[in-house]
Amino acid sequence: MSAGLRELKKRQTRQAISDTATRLFLEHGFEKVTIAEIAAAAQVAKMTVTNYFPRKEDLALDYHETFTASLARAVAAREAGESALGALRRELLAAVERHDAVAGFSGPDFARMVTGSPTLAARLRELHDLREEALARALAAETGETAETGEAGEAGEAGEAATAASGDLTPRAAAALLAAAHRVLFQQVMELTLAGRSHQEIATVVAGSARQVFDLLEPSLGRYAVRPSPA
Repeated sequence: MSAGLRELKKRQTRQAISDTATRLFLEHGFEKVTIAEIAAAAQVAKMTVTNYFPRKEDLALDYHETFTASLARAVAAREAGESALGALRRELLAAVERHDAVAGFSGPDFARMVTGSPTLAARLRELHDLREEALARALAAETGETAETGEAGEAGEAGEAATAASGDLTPRAAAALLAAAHRVLFQQVMELTLAGRSHQEIATVVAGSARQVFDLLEPSLGRYAVRPSPA
């Protein structure tokens, strides 16, 4: 089997496991379904499930890698003359228009599953935090500043304290504000989904909310991390 066919087979297996797990979670509730039951239903070994999904929560929130990298990628791909805020506003509105899961779009049953599970709700909060940390690192790289994301290192607590005292908090503060805007809008999408609104209705409401939220941030961050124009 060629390398391309092996990768295709892996993607197909991963998707099949995820789809099976989601179906079982929706039918029985996230907390009640075991990894062994998912493996049996997907007709794979239990170890195969855990190889693809080390955490049970990521079987339900299987877009976690795309989600946590989304804000940092938007900043890295911003256009010449565009600020980080401008890029994130543009990408958020595009995600809302296409009803993207990264912006919070799902079905009512899925939204109820996530909000009704303490484990999934906690994992979703963690993913939002990881997305903010990735954004802080991206902003630091783009501006030449030092991002203090609170991640543990090998230097120990004393070394971390010294680094934090000397580091520039601007990327971290900017990331906190920008990620909070996305978190609030994500929550609004979830709330409207639970209320039974259609994707198009949700998109219309949230697009207006997004413009309002980003307008609030414009005075402080509108000129931060602007990509220089080519010489």
